[in-house]
Amino acid sequence: MATVKHEPFGKLSDGREVSLYTLRNTKGTEVKITNYGARLVSWRVFGKDAKKIDILLGYADAAAYEKDDTSMGGIVGRHANRIAGGKAIINGQEYQLDLNTGSKMQNHIHGGSKGFHNELWQAEEVYEGVKLTYHSKDGDAGYPGNMDVTVIYSLSNDNELSIKYEAISDKDTICNLTNHSYFNLDGFAAPPVLDQKIQIFADEYTWADSESLPDGRILPVEGTPMDLRQPVRIGEHIDDDFDELVMGKGYDHNWVLRDEPVSVEMKPGMFGYDPHCPIDYLKGGLKKAAYAESDKSGLTLTCYTTLPGIQFYTGNFLEGGLPGKDGVEFQRRTGFCLETQYFPNSLANPNFPQPIIKAGEKWESQTIFVLWPKD
Repeated sequence: MATVKHEPFGKLSDGREVSLYTLRNTKGTEVKITNYGARLVSWRVFGKDAKKIDILLGYADAAAYEKDDTSMGGIVGRHANRIAGGKAIINGQEYQLDLNTGSKMQNHIHGGSKGFHNELWQAEEVYEGVKLTYHSKDGDAGYPGNMDVTVIYSLSNDNELSIKYEAISDKDTICNLTNHSYFNLDGFAAPPVLDQKIQIFADEYTWADSESLPDGRILPVEGTPMDLRQPVRIGEHIDDDFDELVMGKGYDHNWVLRDEPVSVEMKPGMFGYDPHCPIDYLKGGLKKAAYAESDKSGLTLTCYTTLPGIQFYTGNFLEGGLPGKDGVEFQRRTGFCLETQYFPNSLANPNFPQPIIKAGEKWESQTIFVLWPKD
């Protein structure tokens, strides 16, 4: 398992100190996490020619993350993605959530203007890696219930980065948590990701309107640019004259994952092999969600999750202005996101899986990213 190093990461505008945690495995792979927003800051791995590559877009310190408006690397919640009108009906009672997105700021996204990615979490080193906790009060952003959230980041010796989520509330409430990292397999300072390849293990997607809100329709990918069942260049169809891509200015959509559990042969260094580790692919209900690769760097990224959907977003609204690591300004489409989730706007569409947890019942989820050179 990985070793853990703890160091300062600067201060927020109110003077609170922020920490940075580095996980390092026996292969020299390093993952950095900050307790501000429980954000992934970097993921460095050896690519071709034994050169280390950092595949995560990010910033140099806590002050820059506080100014960020892209959810860069963060844990977003209580509800990842969009809710039309910010309207949530739970047990017949309507709740008005914070409105922070849309052409007229009429919808809700990522937990509101002060979602989990904009809060300072408590952090501690644990055997698995780093454990982060946050207490969300009843009424925060309009959500009912006092909710306690736990996220554990762990790095195996087989370059698997696990994100394990737990949440519990004292009232029935909404829970749909995800990580919002931007990946570029050629490195965070590289050009747009259009020549990198993507594969999504889904036969269907949820149609969405110009506000990126699904209306309940689940459509087949067959015969459309949404068909990513085989690896395809991200830029191959991204600007096609197809309503979904035109409205989203590229890919920014939810795919309905196949409900096929993964069977993985256990071997030393993999989660599930060590009885002390929290993960077992065979028992955890994980399914393969997505795969990406780069011919230039020789790296591949595979995503597994227990959740029913994944939002593939190609950074269509990244536009520079706030310097990132090494002073890099992240431009349009210089990173892609793989946000495992319940479907967007599911509360308005009862045919979708519902992100409601019952009072006193623990909610658990897990997503694993595996970063490795191509065979």
